Amino acid sequence: MNYPKQITTYIEKLKEVPSTNDYLKKLCQEGKAREFHTVLAESQTAGKGQRGNSWESETGKNLTFSMVLYPTNLEIKDHFFLSILTAFSVFDALRFYTDGFSIKWPNDIYWNDKKIGGILIENEMEGKYITQSVVGIGLNINQEEFLSDAPNPVSLKQIVGTTIEREEVLNRIFKGLLGGYFMLESDPQKAISTLQTLYRQHLYRKNGQYLYRDAQGEFMAELHDVETDGHIVLKDEQNTLRRYAFKEVTFVLP
Repeated sequence: MNYPKQITTYIEKLKEVPSTNDYLKKLCQEGKAREFHTVLAESQTAGKGQRGNSWESETGKNLTFSMVLYPTNLEIKDHFFLSILTAFSVFDALRFYTDGFSIKWPNDIYWNDKKIGGILIENEMEGKYITQSVVGIGLNINQEEFLSDAPNPVSLKQIVGTTIEREEVLNRIFKGLLGGYFMLESDPQKAISTLQTLYRQHLYRKNGQYLYRDAQGEFMAELHDVETDGHIVLKDEQNTLRRYAFKEVTFVLP
């Protein structure tokens, strides 16, 4: 992918905020946030994750930030592209440091079987287009002890064994995220096709049979596909294809 040589964005740095997504959405409602306005917090007191979960982050150790995008030509049917773009950008930034990272459907970032990052995207829509997208990212960088009941957290420092400069990671994420976004603005079909291919190549549990759970219970299956609208398709031991929307199936972790 070709990235712009220079990225212009405004980063608003806060010591503490309940949620960077909520703070940024309020700025947008008040007309105070241009595109790419980013809110970076040292501490979130009510950070949000997917499924309504909270996000644990030790003050001053990690990256918790949100950026607003105003897509001009992204249709609602292609909303999952933003999830793909964000997840791959974070994944791509992290693999600079070491191997073992992957994207767990729909957009968690994993190192082996441990979670290092999460993404929460909140869209506003009008007609058939997305008019506003607030992209929130939480990434464990230098935290060494996790106190919540989250089953499998890990930080970049725990993985590589040394303190990491957070701003360097942030800049790497920006480079990928905005590079893909600018591609979307200039050539939507190429951007969507390119990122979908990269996303599928680096999915967690891409190969092999693993344990999953749906409303009927646990079952073994392999990851068959992630469709363009975000549905995951699993192939069970009877070679039956099972198609799920977000929250309809969960990965049973080791």
